[in-house]
Amino acid sequence: MKITFYGHSCFLVEAAGKTVIIDPFLTHNPLAPVKPADVKVDAVLITHGHGDHVGDAVEIAKNNDCLIVANHEIATYLEQLGVTTHGMSTGGAFQFEFGRVKMTLALHGTGFDDGKGGVLNGGLPAGLLVTMGGKTFYHAGDTGLFGDMKLIGELNHIDVAALPIGDNYTMGPEDALLAASWIRAGITVPMHYSTFPLLQQDGEQWVADLAQQHDLRGRELQPGESLQV
Repeated sequence: MKITFYGHSCFLVEAAGKTVIIDPFLTHNPLAPVKPADVKVDAVLITHGHGDHVGDAVEIAKNNDCLIVANHEIATYLEQLGVTTHGMSTGGAFQFEFGRVKMTLALHGTGFDDGKGGVLNGGLPAGLLVTMGGKTFYHAGDTGLFGDMKLIGELNHIDVAALPIGDNYTMGPEDALLAASWIRAGITVPMHYSTFPLLQQDGEQWVADLAQQHDLRGRELQPGESLQV
């Protein structure tokens, strides 16, 4: 499995000849190293309805004639925009052609901007367990710390986890360290930080603290940088 970070919470995941993109916030992401037109994927995965996660999902799905996987409410809305979707909900899993996706809990909001100044019901936010090529990537989505992260770690062999550390809207660095100690992934990558001044954090320091405090391996990825597991 090859995982490439595109800034904020966006990751490209490749394995066994298949490619998916998660939370494709590119156009308005000042750190994104690619444009939506550059993205070639077999599916688009969305954790929740906020604009910095839905991002360019519709454009990418139309460009690639591919599926969007999201919770039921977001999937239903996006279908009206002319794309093919697969709706899921918390705790559910499905085996797709590209791999297996399971939706986990996340503590966050998910109101969906209708583009007309209104906010639609975006259903429940989620994390995603994505298994491709025999490896599992846990994208926690936007979330605060919650105790069932222990169960996610206990019930799944997680090769790579991506946890938000930006604070204000999600876990901050301290809570994310505790979450990582519960999940115990092979590698933990910080995300959702330093995209904007409000979210400024030191990812390199967080990785160092993870090793010092919990003897766990972390990796700070710069936008456009990849890791292989």
